[in-house]
Amino acid sequence: MTENTIIADHKSEERYCKLSLAYSTEEEKHKIEEAIDTCKAACSLEPIIYGGDVTGGKKMITIEYHDDCDREGGEVFEQIMCQLGIKECH
Repeated sequence: MTENTIIADHKSEERYCKLSLAYSTEEEKHKIEEAIDTCKAACSLEPIIYGGDVTGGKKMITIEYHDDCDREGGEVFEQIMCQLGIKECH
């Protein structure tokens, strides 16, 4: 099995949080999409999910929660990272 090359970046402010996951391969993209689908049920809010290109040939999927007064999004992010085997955010 190859080393996990998915890179996670987290940002949060009052009532807002975002997790961006940068990946290189279609296999990694599929793993990220599966993790999001599995884990987003842990939050009563519907996330905003979008993708895009980043430098170095990587692409990114971003999950955002707005008006997250109870900070439920953080639990979703922790579950996603655990499922993907990511131990830290950058």
